[in-house]
Amino acid sequence: MHPLLRFLKSLSHLPMIVASVALFALMGLTFADVLMRSIFNAPIEAATELIRMGIALIVFAALPVLSARNGHIAVDLLDGPFRKLGLERVRDTVVALGCAAMLWWPAGRIVDLAERARSYGDVTEYLQIPTYYMAYFIAAMTYLTALALIGRAMLHIFAPQELVSQND
Repeated sequence: MHPLLRFLKSLSHLPMIVASVALFALMGLTFADVLMRSIFNAPIEAATELIRMGIALIVFAALPVLSARNGHIAVDLLDGPFRKLGLERVRDTVVALGCAAMLWWPAGRIVDLAERARSYGDVTEYLQIPTYYMAYFIAAMTYLTALALIGRAMLHIFAPQELVSQND
């Protein structure tokens, strides 16, 4: 495997660790909230906003890695005709570039919304955490996902053998 791809593969562990830690924290928070609610009739008031932020953290931390690894759920209804015509690489390249293009615009809009939240001083209800932190994180990860998809498309064009070795 090419050294750059090896480096990127090892770097991809970081967002997955972040997502895993966030998932574990959500599990602990939910458990504690249920106990507090059931036993002491005193729910954790900030649990809802922490769960929202945790879910966003999990989803958007994992999104670039899953996209780069082609780990999304796929329906293979048209694989047969594309395989017969020998157009699998072309299809995969077009799909990756199309998805990257479709992610670029929302990422820009999220940056706009983050700027607006920052300028308004928006914060969460209980913990007073500025909401633009999470919005910038979501935008950055969406841009990173688009770049990962562009990189995947380039591999389909210039080094398809690297895609086969990635699954090892």
